[in-house]
Amino acid sequence: MATIPVVSLLKRLMEIPSTSEEEYQIGHFLGRYLTAHGYTVEMAPISPDSHRCNVYAYLGETRKARTCLTSHMDTVPPHIGFVIKEDVIYGRGSCDDKGPMAAQIIAVEELRADGKIKHGDTSLLFVVGEEKGGPGMLAVNKMGLTWETVIFGEPTESKLAVGHKGHYVFELFVEGIAAHSGYPDEGRSANSVLVSLLEELKAIEYPGSRILGSSTFHCGKIEGGAAYNVLAADAYALCSVRIAANLEIVEKQVLDTTSRHPGVTLKKMFGYPETLLDHDIEGLDTMAVSYGTDVPRLRGNHKKYLYGPGSILHAHGPSEQVRIPDLVDSVAVYKQLVLTSLAQDCS
Repeated sequence: MATIPVVSLLKRLMEIPSTSEEEYQIGHFLGRYLTAHGYTVEMAPISPDSHRCNVYAYLGETRKARTCLTSHMDTVPPHIGFVIKEDVIYGRGSCDDKGPMAAQIIAVEELRADGKIKHGDTSLLFVVGEEKGGPGMLAVNKMGLTWETVIFGEPTESKLAVGHKGHYVFELFVEGIAAHSGYPDEGRSANSVLVSLLEELKAIEYPGSRILGSSTFHCGKIEGGAAYNVLAADAYALCSVRIAANLEIVEKQVLDTTSRHPGVTLKKMFGYPETLLDHDIEGLDTMAVSYGTDVPRLRGNHKKYLYGPGSILHAHGPSEQVRIPDLVDSVAVYKQLVLTSLAQDCS
């Protein structure tokens, strides 16, 4: 199995730990690898004083290309090593997002070998930080690049995504009044206020859409209190809503609800709306996905395709995986996406 080009490359990528903010080593591996294979490579720092670099590669001397294939280099922690069992690859990044990355690179290599692309037809872009706010893709907007089509790699069960949800992420800070737990009327438990508020936020009927389904609330982190016999003086929660429609309405619903609770401060971290994607490729099944991607972070009028092997249901967990037949098939699909895009009249 390891002699299959896309499997061999994926193994090398997965052997390099690259959790968010620790992408230096994999970025420089990709830079060396692509340079050795005849690409012009730009190592692009995401800010003037940052050691974190995006990797942009193209053929020849002209950095502008009609199409771009892009994936993210970072993974969630912890690092889990590469393992093959029968026809499945296990380990961190196998489907999110080093499997799609390896398939994109091999797809372009095969198109080159077959003489089906020329200089200026396509490029490769690998970014940092997708799993943690997207600073890599946001920095790409300052590189002065445009494309007719951008093909984003993420685990989509080998289907074309028709769209994905947006995200509204916010913090809740609750100020209570500490008191002896035997005399609760003498204080106000920040924990009790927070628990009540979270139940209300969960019960809200948020806007939905026919394509993406329901918007959903989630509380991912809670902190609060000092001891079992003291009313909590403060509490904290990190929350989000996956946006199927109408980000502005969702923000207002959350703000209106929190404002009815004493001592609560809401701090917005970030938000972006739902994203609808191009899916006009014959022969490929389609699906909507509920996770977020770098797609809305990249500004421009390009067509947007989202595709990759593996399932998001395996990503981020201890048994992250991708089937080797799906990985191999994805190489052919990425080639199809590039060639179909190049054949389209985007003038």
